[in-house]
Amino acid sequence: MRTTFPTSVSAATMTAAAQDYTQRGWTVAETANGLCLITDDEVSGIEVSGELAGQVRRFLRANNLSGPVIEIPGAQRREIHLVTGLRKATLALEALTAAGAIVHTDGAGILLPPTQLSAGSACWGVTPAEARWIPPVVALGAAVRAVTARKRPQLTSVAC
Repeated sequence: MRTTFPTSVSAATMTAAAQDYTQRGWTVAETANGLCLITDDEVSGIEVSGELAGQVRRFLRANNLSGPVIEIPGAQRREIHLVTGLRKATLALEALTAAGAIVHTDGAGILLPPTQLSAGSACWGVTPAEARWIPPVVALGAAVRAVTARKRPQLTSVAC
């Protein structure tokens, strides 16, 4: 499903935001729908949804691992966590996709929230300015493993 953003953001605001993202080392493109992050080896996105999204966000916050997060409106909670280090994280990526996460990388575009929000549009849950870093994908993998491990049935008896 493709998400579109309002186009009411002025060209000057988009250019200022594009410059800010470019100074962060991100590759961005200005489209008719707004600014788009072009994923690469340095910055990619992991999309999680539903209950898992909330649990992952809490785990990352509690362990001081949060990075930039885009919240996508809809009936079900959806978030895209910006991450780095995908080249060296094959096992983490396999675990994330097995848990239902969507990986945005290798030139995929992620529409970035507008700087002037309107009701119902995607927004930054954690802005790039608030985030102390862009975490490695293995941090997000650890969060998913931790929260899904809690759902597994616990041993209730011991065989003798």
